[in-house]
Amino acid sequence: MLRQISDAPSVSSVFVCVAQPTEDGRLLVARMSSSTSTPGRWQLPGGSMEPPLRGESLDVALLRRHAARELMEELGIDTLPESLSLWVVTRGARGSVGFAFRAPALPAEFLHQRFAALVSSEREQGRASELDRIALIDSEAELSCLAGEQVDYLQPIVRRNFEFSASSGSA
Repeated sequence: MLRQISDAPSVSSVFVCVAQPTEDGRLLVARMSSSTSTPGRWQLPGGSMEPPLRGESLDVALLRRHAARELMEELGIDTLPESLSLWVVTRGARGSVGFAFRAPALPAEFLHQRFAALVSSEREQGRASELDRIALIDSEAELSCLAGEQVDYLQPIVRRNFEFSASSGSA
């Protein structure tokens, strides 16, 4: 589609990420583990999309399923794809296009428990988890307290999250 439009920007990759709020209004951010290609980098849960299978369309339903799978793989959270709302489309500095979904709010303790259980299970199986730490932040300013690199889309999406929460009165 875009390649048929003259002067359309090229897309280097497509990714999904999930804004996972807590019931008390915080937002989950996660740090990549040392076993990944970007150790120590802070981001939202998510990952790059593989090209669709032959005959399959790259549509919102596929993106939603991928986002739900990333929540399970990275945090141990089983979320129905239909419960994820397409929220923001973002463009990274290197030409990537990201589809950010917003998940239903969950209790903070539940998020910590599920992540700890996943990390423990991975360790028992002799594998390193993709993420080594999660943090629940309650403002954009808290991003500066996170030691390490951050993906380029993190600050704008975090800002938008807290603006959205303030304007809608939702957590």
